[in-house]
Amino acid sequence: MGKYITSIVYAVAVILLAACGSPSSGTSGNGKWQSFSGDKRIEQRVDSVLKLMTLEEKIGQMTQFSANWSITGPVMSDDFQPYLEKGLIGSIFNATSVEGIRRMQQIAVEETRLGIPILFGQDVIHGYKTIFPIPLAEACSWDLEMMQRTAEIAAIEAASDGINWTFAPMVDIGRDARWGRVMEGAGEDPYLGSKVAEARVLGFQGGRDVNSLRELTTLLATGKHLAAYGAAESGRDYNTAELSEHTLRNVYLPPYRAAHEAGVGTFMASFNEINGVPATADQWLMTEVLRNEWGFKGFVVSDYTGVNELVPHGVAKDEKHAAELAVNAGIDMDMTGATFIKHLTESVKEGKVSEKSIDTAVRRILEMKFLLGLFDDPYRYLDEERAKQNTMTPEFMKTARKAVSSSVVLLKNDNQVLPVTKESGKTVALIGPLMNDSINLNGEWAGLGDRNKSVPILKGLTEKYEGSTVRLIYAEGASITETTPAKIAEAVAAARRADIVVAAMGEDFNWSGEAAVRTDIRLPEPQRELLRALKETGKPVVLVTLSGRPLDLSWEDETMDAILQAWFPGTQGGYGIADVIAGDYNPSGRLVMSFPRNVGQIPIYYNQKNTGRPVDLNNESVDYKSNYLDTSITPLYPFGYGLSYTTFEISNAQIDKKTLKTEDDKITVTANVRNAGEVDGEIVVQLYTRQLVASVTRPVKELKGFQKVALQAGKSKQVTFELASGDLAFYGIDMQKKTEPGNMKLWVAQHAADNSNEIDFWIE
Repeated sequence: MGKYITSIVYAVAVILLAACGSPSSGTSGNGKWQSFSGDKRIEQRVDSVLKLMTLEEKIGQMTQFSANWSITGPVMSDDFQPYLEKGLIGSIFNATSVEGIRRMQQIAVEETRLGIPILFGQDVIHGYKTIFPIPLAEACSWDLEMMQRTAEIAAIEAASDGINWTFAPMVDIGRDARWGRVMEGAGEDPYLGSKVAEARVLGFQGGRDVNSLRELTTLLATGKHLAAYGAAESGRDYNTAELSEHTLRNVYLPPYRAAHEAGVGTFMASFNEINGVPATADQWLMTEVLRNEWGFKGFVVSDYTGVNELVPHGVAKDEKHAAELAVNAGIDMDMTGATFIKHLTESVKEGKVSEKSIDTAVRRILEMKFLLGLFDDPYRYLDEERAKQNTMTPEFMKTARKAVSSSVVLLKNDNQVLPVTKESGKTVALIGPLMNDSINLNGEWAGLGDRNKSVPILKGLTEKYEGSTVRLIYAEGASITETTPAKIAEAVAAARRADIVVAAMGEDFNWSGEAAVRTDIRLPEPQRELLRALKETGKPVVLVTLSGRPLDLSWEDETMDAILQAWFPGTQGGYGIADVIAGDYNPSGRLVMSFPRNVGQIPIYYNQKNTGRPVDLNNESVDYKSNYLDTSITPLYPFGYGLSYTTFEISNAQIDKKTLKTEDDKITVTANVRNAGEVDGEIVVQLYTRQLVASVTRPVKELKGFQKVALQAGKSKQVTFELASGDLAFYGIDMQKKTEPGNMKLWVAQHAADNSNEIDFWIE
């Protein structure tokens, strides 16, 4: 029925279009419409539908509401249902299940005047039902192919359940571990962040070809949060970001632009202001930069009630004024705030918003619906049998398990305490609040993942060592926030009967994510009390930390024998971590955020500026330098750092020429990489550069390339990087991006603090 009605509407629209001509695209504060797809047929179809629409119906397409859900299914709030029944909703957020989505789509398509289908959006951040490691963890794998694949799987599962739009990837640069949303991003580096953004967009959308959006296994992706949400002062969510334009362009904007160049269909405005202008009202950012400078042709959605929040920000006197500011800045859809649908009709009549601006926004939204095939068949995603077949399949579980093991970072391993092989014959005490926990493993933003189905570490290790010579003893010892003398005594007794202790400690999953900011990022005191008691037994203690952010592990680094940073690993967490502990997988993860020595160092990041009084790291006690009185300026663990069960060496770094021209030139960098140990493993070889003199100050190091290389024990390989002059471009004193002449250094390194294999060259 719905398909039939939609077809009639389209046929009538074509007749009207032929008779009256296409509506003029026009130029307005929201820009002249340029098709995202470049498909003239789709452009014509978009204009044909637009021709039929009243002003109120157009504004309805720019409106998104959030569905509320009860145990038995969807429940629409009182102010939601009337808009839906009148065809005044363009998108619904948080609707789930084939049955529930079908019900809402039927109302939109079969019971409204025009029958325009609805876009259904969801926060599919690191999985839908199969939950992968949090994005920060996955980035630590430095495996772009794997990250693209996990996004593909998330899209398959979500699309099979009726979802066609995800609010991911988050591509904000994160330099402040207090900010809970670092878990959603790829860390502190703009180069790596750009590569991850590209991989995840391609994964969600099925590639660069816009026609892939018609596939039943893809999702429309969203680059978020534009812009610099991760730069919020004090790490406090929603807070102000004070940034120079140089920092904004050189550090924070590159991953958003990479998402655009990968073909992302939508962007989301950030909650924060930048230098006094909230992003949702920032015409310079949303129109001048995003559309006019970059050429983005998709549509922009506000964040959740982001338009309404222009009032408390202090730039809008009321919500009507807020709606006008937002749409004139370039916001095409209002997420859940209802400001557009309530006020923009009046604003257009008053001349405060041009109807051409409305038309441009609606065209962008309608085009995505055509590209997704919703006008041809509004129910094309809704197949319960397909949903069952494409959920948590054995292949998805295998990928999730690999994602866990490759995301774990080995931070310390004194005396090669790890791995505990199946042939070792050791007795292992398994201790800690997160050892037999499944609820926290998925972390925040866990889609529709069933937390009860996630594999605890205890289960993973029990199955791993079943039938082997290894004997396991379990005692909880503490909850995440509490312990008792009796619980500690039980854990200590288990440790004394064992040869080695493996303690799973960390955060509650609610401690990271949105509005989850911590000023104390140490393990809670009851957990440290338990660790002290375990260490006093004299047995080697392996700490497995699960968290959504870098923690202050300075005491643990001094005290524990080994530390595995396992993040929040998702559905297959216990199995993937067990693979690493038992040595069936040699850890290959490398940090994408620096770990602080204490919270007072934050924000801390490797690509800092030198200052006029730089610190000599060999003598940090010298006065009147940019240092601390009570600790080093260096991180506890630097960006790019991670250990292995083997040892790697990088040597004989060379370049094919010493001089690089500023335009259309390149140098080739080579180095020899050797696995000097006795275990097969993988190394992330990292290329860093530094420009010593420029028109503006430059970072002490910048990542410009990386390769993840697998080597058998004792084997060597030559790695090759091509470094083009354009790779060294930056926004200089004139705010133009270009490569400047000057003296340069490069390093082929194992992490950002590795200063070996240094080479000088010049740009002329």
